[in-house]
Amino acid sequence: MAGATTIRGVVPHVLMADLAEPFAYSQAWYRRRGAMLVEVTTEDGITGWGEAFGPPELTAPVVAWLAPLLLGQDAMAREAIWQTLYNRLRDHGQRGIVVEAISAIDIALWDIAGKALGLPVHRLLGGPLRTEVEAYATGFYRRERDDHLAYLAEEAGQRLAEGFRTLKLKTGWGLAEDIALTRGFRAAIGPEVGLLVDCNHAYDAPAAIAYGNAVAACDIGWFEEPVPPEDIDGYLEVKARQPIPVAGGEACFARWGFRDMIARRAADILQPDVAACGGISELKKIADMASAFGMRVNPHVWGTGVALAASLHLLAVIPDNPPGLFPRAPLLELDRSPHPVRDALLEAPIIPRGGRVAVPQGPGLGIAVDRAALARFRA
Repeated sequence: MAGATTIRGVVPHVLMADLAEPFAYSQAWYRRRGAMLVEVTTEDGITGWGEAFGPPELTAPVVAWLAPLLLGQDAMAREAIWQTLYNRLRDHGQRGIVVEAISAIDIALWDIAGKALGLPVHRLLGGPLRTEVEAYATGFYRRERDDHLAYLAEEAGQRLAEGFRTLKLKTGWGLAEDIALTRGFRAAIGPEVGLLVDCNHAYDAPAAIAYGNAVAACDIGWFEEPVPPEDIDGYLEVKARQPIPVAGGEACFARWGFRDMIARRAADILQPDVAACGGISELKKIADMASAFGMRVNPHVWGTGVALAASLHLLAVIPDNPPGLFPRAPLLELDRSPHPVRDALLEAPIIPRGGRVAVPQGPGLGIAVDRAALARFRA
């Protein structure tokens, strides 16, 4: 029977924009940046927004294929819908594009639930444990310029002036260059600034171990994705044979993808991405599993304000690990690299203040998408 929260429409939006200056991480160059948003509407006109992490032109067709399974269903039945979508493609898509598409749908359903009940998502998740989160600045990519360290130091100055206390450096340019770059970057930012390093699985285990030992004196908070995500034994080797805490998980999918990482303690810090791992529903399960094993969870965040808002609601409820009077709260990854779609998408952008970001307090995700931006960047 149709009701107020019955789903009547599912629309994927593919958005794309050219970059004024290309940039690279260890695996590829970005000359354009985009997003795939999912808009889910109910019979009474409630609209929920979700976002997928993967390539927009690949995740959108999966959403379109899944859409008929959603029409006529109760939008509040998030768990039942998640199981239906995952099981329908379980034989073909236990990871990657399919789970990323399901992630976007799930986020949109949580947005609808919050709006229908007049509550922010973090309240539906049982929180908040915190109403604002300290952010670290992601950026520091390679550009088509020769003065790599010089412009990274310049970017660092900008981020520190904005109030960030922790920066994440991108590596993966070759072992010798990465060692020199890391040492030079630490010298440029000084000893008091937090430093994280991410090579986006550019190394094998021997190279990652050599790097970690070579830069150990640089006081690095974590070494992110040191080896390819499939190489769990490699993660264990890197953890055991160099001193920097190991982080990973942005390329793991659903609770089953994280099961071995957690059970084998393959990383010190887990980094599920809400727009990739299965949505809000699944990231909460992953965080609960990790908590039972005493493992830190620090979500990966990359995308527009939709994924950012969803991540903030989860960060509001992820417990301190370990708890205590002086806990180490999870950090928010805040991408500061160029992204025209991200910068224009929300009517009221989520902005850091003094290096901290407030958890949205409005119903649902607590954001409003600017439809003029949808039209402007439609691919």
